[in-house]
Amino acid sequence: MSLLGLACLQGGLAAIVSALLLAPRWWWPIHLVFVPALVLAIQLQLPISIYAAGFFILLLTYWSTFRTQVPLFLSNRITVHRLAAWLADDQALKVLDLGSGTGSFALSLAQLRPDWRVTGIESAPGPFVISRWLGRKANNLTLLRADFWPHSLASYDVVYAFLSPVPMPSLWQKARKEMRPGSLLISNSFPIPGITPDKILSINDRRQTQLFVYRIPSGKTHKGATGNTAEVIRF
Repeated sequence: MSLLGLACLQGGLAAIVSALLLAPRWWWPIHLVFVPALVLAIQLQLPISIYAAGFFILLLTYWSTFRTQVPLFLSNRITVHRLAAWLADDQALKVLDLGSGTGSFALSLAQLRPDWRVTGIESAPGPFVISRWLGRKANNLTLLRADFWPHSLASYDVVYAFLSPVPMPSLWQKARKEMRPGSLLISNSFPIPGITPDKILSINDRRQTQLFVYRIPSGKTHKGATGNTAEVIRF
């Protein structure tokens, strides 16, 4: 068997093992193609400049992911539409998207609700430039290139996050400290450990998205102790 054939066999076995170990599905194709792509690239004798360009593109896209452990996740339009419908209110809401990426959530929400004020904050320069270009005509959309941790959450009615499990405990502490009682922290896919959400919005999309809704309580008591059952709203 050729070296490339062995690499393909290794990739197939790695993908199968990844699936059997219940790894997230997006890891499966990575295991499948990584080693074959590496062997193929060596055999093609590609110029070094291509690798440098690839590294530069990945750097612009993921930036400080190695530190934050928050990859680039994109919210689909179905999720944005369902959440906008659930939040429907005569009140002009101020919404913040933490880690807004290419603007998939912030721009879509701003287009759906022109009476709301939507802000997105993103640290990676690549996705930020794309979001600025896509959202250049949205008058009710503000996009900031910055680390969201120093950014105050005090003025927002709704804070939306599609991050990873790693920052959720710290984000909850930041939200409890800065957000007004009654305002909402909404996390796509990743619940806050030890805190029961007030609502779970179950979206009937391809990936069966779940939005965990936490209403900021008054005082210092944690609302939603472990063991309570959250109301599930299905769309």
